[in-house]
Amino acid sequence: MSDPDQIDDPFYNFEHFFELSPDLLCIASFEGYFKRINPAVSKLLGYSDEELRSRPISEFVYEEDREMTRISRESILRMSTPLVNFENRYQTKTGGIVWLSWTSMPVEKEQLIYAVAKNISSEKKIEAVRNEHLANLTKINKDLKQLSYTTSHDLRSPVNNLISLFSLLDASMIKDEETLKTIELLKTSAENLSEVLNHSVDALIQKDKLQIKIEELDLLETLNTVLLSINSIIRNSKATVNTDFSVFDKINFNRAYLESIYLNLITNSLKYARPGLAPIITISARITNGIKQLTIADNGMGIDLEKVQDKIFGLNQKFHDHIDSKGIGLYLVYNHITNLNGRIDIKSKVNEGTEFIISFKTKEAGL
Repeated sequence: MSDPDQIDDPFYNFEHFFELSPDLLCIASFEGYFKRINPAVSKLLGYSDEELRSRPISEFVYEEDREMTRISRESILRMSTPLVNFENRYQTKTGGIVWLSWTSMPVEKEQLIYAVAKNISSEKKIEAVRNEHLANLTKINKDLKQLSYTTSHDLRSPVNNLISLFSLLDASMIKDEETLKTIELLKTSAENLSEVLNHSVDALIQKDKLQIKIEELDLLETLNTVLLSINSIIRNSKATVNTDFSVFDKINFNRAYLESIYLNLITNSLKYARPGLAPIITISARITNGIKQLTIADNGMGIDLEKVQDKIFGLNQKFHDHIDSKGIGLYLVYNHITNLNGRIDIKSKVNEGTEFIISFKTKEAGL
């Protein structure tokens, strides 16, 4: 039976809340040990309270995430700022892996960190399956279109060669009427086949254009839509986004494609920011040799292009050890741009940042 004095104590209810919360509630020392945890922590990880408090927290973090976790922990201690929506993996006592999303607040005076974590393992599994399906469907669709183009295009060469051979025949040297008729029929059939192949390629190109809606888009307006959707991530990263659309501020493009390009390149800049350095992202429009270009640059970790130049836009290619890297974003960005006959280039140096240059299809070609 509860102590009546405890029930009258207003802090007793808070204690009850701590014990019953389904979220993981933790108090940790600046030295990296759990000082207090609620039952949800032990239940999820499978360790007793004594086991969790007697070993450094880093030992429970999944090995691949330890370095990233260490850097983030040192950062919040150094700057005395809260850490919001930080995701990493922990390993349970039975060897399982669980994804946790943390919100942590350091209190310098107490030399303690107060933290709350949510188990997001289910969401991560769904996200992984969805990304895999999306990437596979995109690749299959692209491969099928490429096969159709290649087949129609490559068949035209031998057919045209056959037509050229007929033109080399000297009909005056052939006296047999049946042979002449047969040759004429073969020539007509070859010409008809060439025309069918030409129409097939034209139809494929036209079908692609009809499936992708092109409209005039305001670059800043579209960007703001994306920035609003990731506002909390930008704010928590202390990132600065600078824009300059003074050269031109509108482009004929597909809205979903442009939003996806913005989203993937900006979140990459946030994801691969240099530790201890607030991200600065600069997005600007320019015209080079008559071609409209959109540039997205950052001051992040950068990429060693000499090692990965040929793989940069490939499917499932990853160039950093960030746990949230799937190797899909740049692949999708590349396909969005090239599907509309544009081009994307990259400039990057390790620890000096990255710049993506998107060259849009020329006005004469419809964009």
